[in-house]
Amino acid sequence: MITPDHPVDHELIEAAAHVARTRCRGDNHTMAAAARAKDGRIITAVNAYHFTGGPCAELVLIGAAAAQGAYDLETIVAVGDRERGVVPPCGRCRQVLLDYFPALEVIVGAGDRIRSVLITDLLPESYVWADHQLDAEQPASDGPGAAGG
Repeated sequence: MITPDHPVDHELIEAAAHVARTRCRGDNHTMAAAARAKDGRIITAVNAYHFTGGPCAELVLIGAAAAQGAYDLETIVAVGDRERGVVPPCGRCRQVLLDYFPALEVIVGAGDRIRSVLITDLLPESYVWADHQLDAEQPASDGPGAAGG
């Protein structure tokens, strides 16, 4: 089910756009991300491009936020260099963002279609990693594939 759009955090878009304009240089750093932590702080980061699959700006931002003690993010946005504007997260980032922050809002769209949606709306019928981990309280022999079952 698609949820109604949420208010757009324009301050986050500007923070990411500022980092994209001032810190993205050449081919190594082409995307910037900004997120608002639950305590109101804005954290920013840039991607680290590498032909082997370097991390996107959103993933670098998760680590940067943790390094600053911000473990609960409320909203995130990515902005491309060269005035490309808001860029939606790739599939890998969508999955990671869902697993880390299941209630996260993500700013997507362009121009008058800028909107803030839940990460779950960007990844419908999603695989939630935590749902497939053994419960520490449940003996392993009770699960699927147990002997005698």
